[in-house]
Amino acid sequence: MLAVAVAAAVTIALAGCFAAPSHAKTTAHSPTVHVTATPSATPTPSLTPTEAPNPAMSHLATPEPASTPVPAPTLTPVPAGTVVAQGDVASPKGSIHYHYRVVANGDNTYSAQYSGFTSTVPVPVSATLIDIPPKVGDGLTWHGVGDHQLGGPTSSATSTTASLGSVGQPKYLTTLVTYSSVASPDGVPIELGPNKVLAVNTLHWSIPVRQSNVHPVDGGARTYAAGAVTAKTASGAPKSYKVADGDVTSVVAARFGISVEDLIWLNKNLEVFGAQQYLYEDTTLNLDPDSL
Repeated sequence: MLAVAVAAAVTIALAGCFAAPSHAKTTAHSPTVHVTATPSATPTPSLTPTEAPNPAMSHLATPEPASTPVPAPTLTPVPAGTVVAQGDVASPKGSIHYHYRVVANGDNTYSAQYSGFTSTVPVPVSATLIDIPPKVGDGLTWHGVGDHQLGGPTSSATSTTASLGSVGQPKYLTTLVTYSSVASPDGVPIELGPNKVLAVNTLHWSIPVRQSNVHPVDGGARTYAAGAVTAKTASGAPKSYKVADGDVTSVVAARFGISVEDLIWLNKNLEVFGAQQYLYEDTTLNLDPDSL
């Protein structure tokens, strides 16, 4: 009996040496995740009523203040003495003959030189350069650029020079018109009356490209400059740009790698609206310095 009692006591003592397992739950902690906020895309500006393209609210574009001096845009004139157009004139009936040359003066102005002029027409004759060609027999309603009386009638060849003034790029003048400059229709045939067109000659220009320090390069469409290049120069440079809705002057200039001052120089009297200088949709902007 003593042995049994001792064994029981030992068993109880040993049982006290082992701690009962804990049934409490251990909460697992998820690792902390750090999320970087992604900036939202710059919204396209909406045209509020105060920014609507209303001519009454438009104003001329102005350059932005520059932190560092920006070179002023320049355009090198065609060298003085360069002949940019020439040809011979003969009226349909052979009564008027002369030679003409258009010569650069070296300052973006040009002169028309007329030589070998003879005429058997019994009225004084004049010549002028215009953009829309008339027909022989028409009455001239616009006296164009460089309107100049050649004289006549005369059988002795004469020479004279007329100034075309500052016409910039004269290629838009497509036609040399010879016409009657008689003051009154009294006593002259109808076909020789005042402003009657006597000869029409197409001008063929040969003008060297003028050099500039403004070189637009298209950096691609973007917000606020989403329009399209509508023409390119012979060298592949952008020549004209059609404004899209929401285009802003400064961003369009930046798209082509030029300053706002350059853009205004390329587009005199550029109309904009709003404090941010929004451009009018569908406006065609010039990007070619040689077109000036």
